[in-house]
Amino acid sequence: MRKSYHKIFLHFIHQRFLDNEEGIEKLDAICMQIIAIGESVKNLDKITEKKLLSQYPDIAWKEVAGMRDIISHHYFDLNVEIVFDVCENHIGMLKSTLEIIKQEISTTKGNICGK
Repeated sequence: MRKSYHKIFLHFIHQRFLDNEEGIEKLDAICMQIIAIGESVKNLDKITEKKLLSQYPDIAWKEVAGMRDIISHHYFDLNVEIVFDVCENHIGMLKSTLEIIKQEISTTKGNICGK
């Protein structure tokens, strides 16, 4: 997930996605990384039996996973302004929370559900 965040950050520099071909390519690249993040969130929630992510309520985990579903299954109905808003206002908080989770996992030696 950290790699996906980094790739989103590299592609998103207050870009208006539909202004030119390069913007559309960046939108496509960002959407692929959002799909990867959403899929990872779904898998993490599954393997931890929904116990880990619930310990971090500042992130709307259901919406993170749901955005993956929307992009994957309804790409041509995608609201570009929502993707822009996610990149501008939510990806940073997600990255910070994932770093906290990683740090806590490493200090508890993998006991990821016993916070």
